Amino acid sequence: MKIITALVISLNILLSVFITVSATSNATPTAITANLPSYSKVYDEQRDPFKDAAAALVLAKETNRQVLIEIGGNWCSWCHKMDAFLVKNPEVFQALHSQYVLLKINVSDSNENDDFMKSLPPVLGYPHMYVSTAQGKMILSKDTAELLADNNYSKSQWLDFLTQWSVENNATSAKVTTNTASNISTKTTAQ
Repeated sequence: MKIITALVISLNILLSVFITVSATSNATPTAITANLPSYSKVYDEQRDPFKDAAAALVLAKETNRQVLIEIGGNWCSWCHKMDAFLVKNPEVFQALHSQYVLLKINVSDSNENDDFMKSLPPVLGYPHMYVSTAQGKMILSKDTAELLADNNYSKSQWLDFLTQWSVENNATSAKVTTNTASNISTKTTAQ
């Protein structure tokens, strides 16, 4: 009976992921946003970043995505410009939400979330982003100024960034690194 229950739960999760991916593949940013968790939509100084991070990691594992941690706040004009850019560029918005679980972490005068921020590399400016695997391994600290061209966010730079750090590309990189390390250790052992 436990096996059947586990199988039913697994199939429900798989079906919900399939439905979500199918529904969002042609959806507008507004339609996608409606289905996002609260921690992906807004900076909220009342939220617990540790609980939100744990939930984001669970969702990332269930949906085979990375976690994109975005540090900023409602006071941040560039955070608002980035949100507006994403809404105006559905291809980038879709790529972001299909490949990453977005986790917005508030930092503000009233709540700097010091304990959470201590666990991350230093922020260079706002908004600042980090990419984490679904297992919680930090793989990138990213200054969003690197995504600008002519003082505006660049569609091509965003798409390149999202593709470069996606699960698919990092799984390939991990295999190449592992194979290279195996080949090196095999050659060293053979000598």
